[in-house]
Amino acid sequence: MYAIEYHKPKSVADAVSMLAKSGGKALAGGQSLVAAMKLRLAQPGTVVDLSGIAELAGIKKDGNAVVIGAMARHAQVAASDVVKNAIPSLAALAEGIGDRQVRNMGTLGGALANNDPAADWPAAVLALDATVHTNKRKITASDFFKGMYETALAADEIITAVSFPVPKKAAYAKFPNPASRFALVGVFVAQLGDGSVRVAVTGAASSVFRATSLEAALGKSFTADAAKGAKVDASKLNNDLHGNSAYRAHLIPVMAARAVAAAG
Repeated sequence: MYAIEYHKPKSVADAVSMLAKSGGKALAGGQSLVAAMKLRLAQPGTVVDLSGIAELAGIKKDGNAVVIGAMARHAQVAASDVVKNAIPSLAALAEGIGDRQVRNMGTLGGALANNDPAADWPAAVLALDATVHTNKRKITASDFFKGMYETALAADEIITAVSFPVPKKAAYAKFPNPASRFALVGVFVAQLGDGSVRVAVTGAASSVFRATSLEAALGKSFTADAAKGAKVDASKLNNDLHGNSAYRAHLIPVMAARAVAAAG
């Protein structure tokens, strides 16, 4: 490591002020930022630790939505009775992230702000048509994710919470990298309250995306067989040492079918 200035504010306003003055980085769970700093892939002069801000914590039911604070740890989401009762697929997703250390340190807000192409949370946010709350505004899921490690967040914005509408049915299935537990392909399938179907895919491309061919198939018949029969265009999918684009295109309907079966 190297010398940095470290701040631990008690309010969002103070955190935003510190970040504006220093041009530094916000620290949530540190599962990505600290590793990047060790490798010198990130070298902020100032780190602003958000873990002391009480208003960023908490999980609650608000009407027909579950609101999860940005600093909620993955393990807290997985263990939450509120989440288990209202949207059990979110608890299951959180339980499958990384290993025990990652789940007890990593946060929902940190994962979304980082927007790793293979992270699990973006698929849930996009499929459930969630709303990302910041200190300045509310951002729809469709507008939030912009590209690889890129979001709609401005330099002076901090995620404060995420509001997930309660769906009729939803589930997440992923084919994990056995070493990292990141998704080689992860598919979140949701049948929303109005009956529409949204399918979000992570791990397969440069950023999370909606699989429209699967949405069309499942909109006609919300069954595993319908998901298996859908075709996915491989032209924009990842080619790497873990799997080529054709393999990922094959995996997406397979994972979608498993998710539909799990959703009931």
